[in-house]
Amino acid sequence: MAANTRDIRRRIKSVKNTSQITKAMQMVAAAKMRKAQVAALAGRPYAQLLNRVLKAVSARSEEQTHELLVSREVKHELVLLISTDKGLCGALNTNLLREAGQFDPDKTVFVAVGRKGMQWLSRAKRSVLADFEMKENVHFLESKAVSKFVMEKFTSGEVDKVTVLFTDFVNTLTQVPKARTVLPIESLEVAAGIEGRSGASASVSNSQVQDAQGALEYAFEPGVSEVLGGILPHYVHFQVYQMMLDARASEHSARMVAMKNATDNAKQLIKDLTLEYNKIRQASITTELLEISTAQMALG
Repeated sequence: MAANTRDIRRRIKSVKNTSQITKAMQMVAAAKMRKAQVAALAGRPYAQLLNRVLKAVSARSEEQTHELLVSREVKHELVLLISTDKGLCGALNTNLLREAGQFDPDKTVFVAVGRKGMQWLSRAKRSVLADFEMKENVHFLESKAVSKFVMEKFTSGEVDKVTVLFTDFVNTLTQVPKARTVLPIESLEVAAGIEGRSGASASVSNSQVQDAQGALEYAFEPGVSEVLGGILPHYVHFQVYQMMLDARASEHSARMVAMKNATDNAKQLIKDLTLEYNKIRQASITTELLEISTAQMALG
């Protein structure tokens, strides 16, 4: 019995130490999650308005001959895989990498953003063109280097299609892996996924909506094609940036939920072990009392 109680006490101490670690990680993830969520949600109204303005500009352009709009037969596809650098975020990376495994390895090349995605690509022996680091706080200039790289691969003809595979942030409890085509820009609906989300269109007025739908006339300087040629690359840059913000918000949200579940499970395990410890200890005391009583009766 003594050995059993000693083992249980050791397990209780170990689980308590683990719960303290998971609780601290939960609090850190919660603080980072709030900042990441604010950053991800703040960019959605701009992305939505940019999408509408581009629709209006493209509607005025008679010939859309920009190189980012050219559709080709897809012989080679580039997948920009946005994952996390660290683990302990539940099934977030597992679900994302499961989607990555659906792409045909014979005609797909990858660009990795995040250490977990790169590790999976190495194990799966997939073709990787580049590996970018995503810092804790995502900045537009850093994401622009990634989007510029994939645009160069597309415009040079090395790849015929560019798809971004990332985890879309819905809310704290829901993060959905999504594959979104950014090149070629076949229709200016890339940002349409943000339509209807709570708070996404709060800063867009009704007059702006009417303007983007072509209710009013526009005067373009120097011209429609020049404006379209200048704004399309920025459009792609910002879409990649917004996806990286969503991926970061999803990571911290998933990690906070995972650490909260781990802390709750640790507390429940401590309760179960304490109950088992008390039962064994009570049984040991009862046995000792019976032995003393029996010896006293024998001595008589």
